Amino acid sequence: MKLDLITSKENSLFKEIRLLQATGSRGQKARLACGQALLEGIHLIQTWVGNPALKTLFTSELGLQNPEIAQAVYDHVEICPETRVYQLEKSLWDLLSDLVNAPHIAGLLDLPNTALAPQQSIATLSGDVIILDRIQDAGNVGSILRTAAAAGFTQVIALSGCAHLWSSKVLRAGMGAHKLLDLYEGWSNQQVLSAITAPLLAATANGELDVFNMSKALIHPVAWVMGSEGQGVSEDLMTQAKGVSIPIDPRVESLNVSTAAAICLFETVRVRRS
Repeated sequence: MKLDLITSKENSLFKEIRLLQATGSRGQKARLACGQALLEGIHLIQTWVGNPALKTLFTSELGLQNPEIAQAVYDHVEICPETRVYQLEKSLWDLLSDLVNAPHIAGLLDLPNTALAPQQSIATLSGDVIILDRIQDAGNVGSILRTAAAAGFTQVIALSGCAHLWSSKVLRAGMGAHKLLDLYEGWSNQQVLSAITAPLLAATANGELDVFNMSKALIHPVAWVMGSEGQGVSEDLMTQAKGVSIPIDPRVESLNVSTAAAICLFETVRVRRS
């Protein structure tokens, strides 16, 4: 296996992967421009081992001394021999990752077409859907994606204003869920209302429906709408949706949006199993 060395932070490829880590619109613009996202950590790399979309790997001499990392690298290269593997100087990993004692393994993943050309040629989305309405915390977004995959909800739409689904922080929080999901982002409220065929159910504190008393509604495909941490679900969507509340102790003001999503999705699963 051939290793290309990167020894300087001025290396053009190293600068590129640092830019892919940027937060906000700067990072999103960079990821869309090059059509790639950065996978960090052994778990994410293992998730995509053998997938040709993972075309570039980064490790170090120290990383290859880790049996788990070495195995993942060799397994992937054996299946995808065109993969480029770069060995970084140890000092560069402190610049590459903000994680303490981060494992020396990362990779560049080609983004799917749905990420590069959002909402193009999609007339309708049938079946269950999750709609993320301007949820800005990357940890919350990644956690919801992980829950969606665990609950068997494979279609997720992130409206404009959400954290970028392919950002480093969302990928880490998603723990590999991205590979199991059909992800769409950058949609407007109107595009959602035009494309979704299932009835909209909006999780909201003052919803007229109780999530634990909706057996008839949850048997059929639904589109769960999860609103932003501060503002909730937008008015445009609320006018077309049924509000659904989660009963909580009145001394507690609200639930974290990722917790609320987990309750709604797994209540849907429970209803259908029973």
